[in-house]
Amino acid sequence: MLKLHRPYLMLSACGLLLFPLLYAGMGQAKPLAHWKWLDILCEGGTAAMAGIWLLITLSSRPGGLVTRLLALGLAAIMLGSWADCLDEFFHVAKDQVWDNWLEALMPLGMLTLTAGMYYWRQEQFSLNEHLQKRERLFRDHRAFDRVTQLAGADYLRAQIRLEHARAPGMPCALVLLDIDGFHRINREHGQREGDRVLQAVGHMLLLNLRNEDLLCRYAGDRYAVLLPGMGQEQAQELAGHLCSMVGRMRHAAPAGPLAVGLRHACTLAEGNPEALLAELGKAVDLAPPSGGAEAGVAQSGGADDGQRRLAAA
Repeated sequence: MLKLHRPYLMLSACGLLLFPLLYAGMGQAKPLAHWKWLDILCEGGTAAMAGIWLLITLSSRPGGLVTRLLALGLAAIMLGSWADCLDEFFHVAKDQVWDNWLEALMPLGMLTLTAGMYYWRQEQFSLNEHLQKRERLFRDHRAFDRVTQLAGADYLRAQIRLEHARAPGMPCALVLLDIDGFHRINREHGQREGDRVLQAVGHMLLLNLRNEDLLCRYAGDRYAVLLPGMGQEQAQELAGHLCSMVGRMRHAAPAGPLAVGLRHACTLAEGNPEALLAELGKAVDLAPPSGGAEAGVAQSGGADDGQRRLAAA
C-alpha cells in the first residue's frame, strides 16, 4: 500500500533531510550547555510520533481526499515539530523569519488533519451503514464468503431462527435469487470474471435493500434475502425490482459488456429453515429469468395438513 503514496513519503523524507542542512547553513550551532533536553525530547518525540502515524495511515488506506488530507496534515505536523526541535540546536537571527514559517507548519498541519478527520468521519458513517446491511442484527468474527464478502447459508439459517424468536407473529419474507446461465459466464469468460460478476451482483443487491434486510450468498450463484417485517406481496414486488436493477447492469468484461439476468422465488420465512430453503431452491429452478414473466413462490395450505406449497407464479 505504501507504494501508492510515494509522493507523500518522498516529500516528508526530503523535508527531514533538508531542514538540518538549512538550519546548519543559515544559523549558528548552539553550545551543548545551551541545549534544552526536555524541549528536544518533547519536540523531537512529537515529530517521531507524527511520522509513525503517517506511515500507519499510508500503509492502511487507498488514495483519495481523506487520505490526502490525513497524510498532508501528519506530514506538516512532523516537519513543523522537526523544525521546532532543530531550533534547540541552532541559533537563528531574529531578523530571519523563515524558521518561524517552518514552525508554523505544525498548526497548519493540525487544521489539515482536522479536515481529514471530519471527512473520515463522514466516510465511516457510510461504511457503517454498508456493514449494517451485511451483518444486520449483530457483529461477530465469523467468516465471510471469500468472493462476495457476504454471509453464508449457515448464517442465514441462524438468522431465520433468530427472527422467529425475536418477533413471533410478525411477517418475514425470504427471497432466493439465482443468476441465469452463470455456468456459461464461467465457461466463456473464466472463473475470475465469474467471481467479478458475483461481486457486482452482490453490490447491486445491497444498494437496493434496507438496512434491516439481510443479504447472503446462499450457494454458488444464488443469493438469499431475509426481509423482516415484509409480507409476501411486498417481497414479490421487491424481488422483481431487484431482478430489474440487476438486469439493467452491463458488466464490463474484457470481451465487452456482459448482460446479467436473475431468476427469483419468494415465500414467508416460516417453518424449518432447511426445508424452506430446499423448497425455494426447487421453485427458483422452475422460474423464468428476468425479462420474462416474473417468477415467485406462492404460499397456501390449510390447517388440516399444515403444509406449504411453493410454486412459481
